[in-house]
Amino acid sequence: MAKSDREGFKTVEADLNELDEKIQAHRKHIFHAVVWLVVILIITVVGLELWMAVRSYDSYEVSNSIERSDSDAAKYLSFCGNIIKYSNDGIVYTDKNNELIWNQAFEMNTPNITVCENYLAVYDKGGSNIYIIKKDGPQKQIETTMPIETVCIAKQGTVAVLMKDGITSYVKLYDRKGNELANGVFYAEKGGIPIDIALSNDAQKLAVDMVSVMDGNVKSTITFYNFGSVGQNEINNNVGVYSYADTLIPEIEYISNERMIAVADNQVILFTGDQKPQVDSQIFLKGDLESIAYDEKYVAVVTHNQGNEVSHHIAMYDMKGKLMMENDSTLEFSQIEFLDNHELCINNDYSCELYTAHGILRFSYTFDKEIHKIMSSGVGPSYIFMLDGVIEEVRLQ
Repeated sequence: MAKSDREGFKTVEADLNELDEKIQAHRKHIFHAVVWLVVILIITVVGLELWMAVRSYDSYEVSNSIERSDSDAAKYLSFCGNIIKYSNDGIVYTDKNNELIWNQAFEMNTPNITVCENYLAVYDKGGSNIYIIKKDGPQKQIETTMPIETVCIAKQGTVAVLMKDGITSYVKLYDRKGNELANGVFYAEKGGIPIDIALSNDAQKLAVDMVSVMDGNVKSTITFYNFGSVGQNEINNNVGVYSYADTLIPEIEYISNERMIAVADNQVILFTGDQKPQVDSQIFLKGDLESIAYDEKYVAVVTHNQGNEVSHHIAMYDMKGKLMMENDSTLEFSQIEFLDNHELCINNDYSCELYTAHGILRFSYTFDKEIHKIMSSGVGPSYIFMLDGVIEEVRLQ
């Protein structure tokens, strides 16, 4: 009897081992199935993203439409995911459904806006008023004693102001409460005329762009000032001077704390540096410059094609000067700009083209209503079309 019991026990033990092997095999099968499923999902997602990245569209579907009745003089821009509208008599901030967030009334002959992250400044070019405004609403009004040429704003609300009184120019820095932080005077007879300024996002660095003419020759000079600890060890906080003979540089702008772009008549100069900016790269133009646009990632240059059927050549570079894409367009555009999704938008009153950094013509369309503004919206091919009398939230198809 005992022997029979032991044999039966061995049989049960063998059965349990066999069962355990089957369980382990089943688990491996499930694991391999899950791994393959994840791989397939990743390939599908990547493939879908690549397909979306290279896909072109020629129509769209309207998901939301709102009537609007703005004056033709109103201008628009995207700000912190919503919409700024401004004109001679004020500035209005609304969401995508045209619901009011805040507004500020004023009277300006030539209103201009400069933006840095959650702050903007609206100023009257040739006038004396500046309004410092945060995403949450107006913060401070500053009234200058001399006509304003241009204004820059930093991410904490500090503003740099270039003013002119005859042939003498003045640069002043104010904090967001209107307190003066620094100032400088520039005399034309001592080194030229300032025509633009640029303020870094952290307000630690200021660049002044000056032009001088001697014996019929034009020279542009960019001087960098540092208001931090590094600049305090330098004479007049001056941490660098760059001069360019036979070159006119009408525009400079900081696009981050470390990078500044200078637009010349024959090249685009990219500066970099935390404390003492240096030339990082230069993009030399191969034709007559028609227009230029840039954001924190890319710079797009449009030049004229001489003697070709295609009239405009578009070249896009990254901020190291590397060529990202080239394309030609026959669209007679009146405006060029980067959208928040880093796509390049060129348009006239009724037609637009959208280009990606990979050279894909994302969207080309001619509307039956006048275009006031095109903005990217959300994820994927979603946009806001601000047309004459209507705001449309759309998805390309």
